[in-house]
Amino acid sequence: MKTIINTNFGKIFILALLTVTVTTAVAQEEETKPKFSFSGSVDAYYRANLTAPNDEEAIAPGSSFAQLPGFSLGMANVIAAYEGEKVGFVADLVFGPRGTDAIFASPMYSATGDIVNQLYVYWNVSDAVTLTFGNFNTFLGYEVISPVANFNYSTSYLFSYGPFSHTGLKADFDLGSDWSAMVAVMNPTDLTEFNPTGDYAVGAQLGYSGQFLNFLYSQGGFEIDYTGGFDLSEEFFLGLNAAHFSAEDDGGSFTGVALYPQYAVSETFSLGLRGEYFMTGDFFGDVASIGSDVDGDGSVLALTLTGSATIGDLILKPEIRLDSSAEDAFIDNDLAPTKSLASVLFAAIYSF
Repeated sequence: MKTIINTNFGKIFILALLTVTVTTAVAQEEETKPKFSFSGSVDAYYRANLTAPNDEEAIAPGSSFAQLPGFSLGMANVIAAYEGEKVGFVADLVFGPRGTDAIFASPMYSATGDIVNQLYVYWNVSDAVTLTFGNFNTFLGYEVISPVANFNYSTSYLFSYGPFSHTGLKADFDLGSDWSAMVAVMNPTDLTEFNPTGDYAVGAQLGYSGQFLNFLYSQGGFEIDYTGGFDLSEEFFLGLNAAHFSAEDDGGSFTGVALYPQYAVSETFSLGLRGEYFMTGDFFGDVASIGSDVDGDGSVLALTLTGSATIGDLILKPEIRLDSSAEDAFIDNDLAPTKSLASVLFAAIYSF
């Protein structure tokens, strides 16, 4: 009787061992199998001025996106990606006003160039080195083109005056101990379809534990940019962006700093304030609302308070914004020149 029991136990043990082995092998095969993903977002918003007319064309803050009056469209963003063990690609397409503004230098050649936000291939040469070739969004700045990744729906002046995208070759390095680095050679800033000038830009980045120091030189213009953030507590985060750009031969300059304190009220609702001071030099002129005939001296203080409520994959963002220029850069409800503009906005963003 003992022998039969031991034999059955041995069979059960061997069967269990084979099951674990096969399961592990299948899991490992699934992990190494290339993965295709499909993601993106859709957004729309309502915007209105509180201190200026809403029937006048383009009376809005002088930063990019979210400038249209009334019920307005953002963009549809569709991203197809293929991730292999060593190589892969990303095709990022945009449709709508926000996408059009983001890739303003296209089309240069292709009739469909005005829908390509990013289009690149990459090669993981090793665990520490990745090469990327093609068109990719800029590595400078705190904010990005996609509204999903920004806390505030409207954008900063720093983001708007900085580069949006590059086309070229970059190499990312994992230096260990939370250190990273990147070097790149690219077409001139925002010339993403091809190079019509024969000039090239160079970029570099040094990162440590979520803090990044960025450099860009393009066609006689040099920009240095710091982007980072700190978790001050479980609920409170502070983001920071500071940048300076200067061009040769009095080609203009800008300097700015923005703080992003954000507080998580609950798991589904957060409040965030963007406080920004921004000033420009000769070439860039004033930072008044686009379409305004009123000149300013190129300096502005902008305060933006945003709420962010999450309902599944839907994000709702009510926002109030005050832009204050050093001179009369806007108009009031009586069409008289004024130094400030107050506006409100409500955005809905769905991500998938």
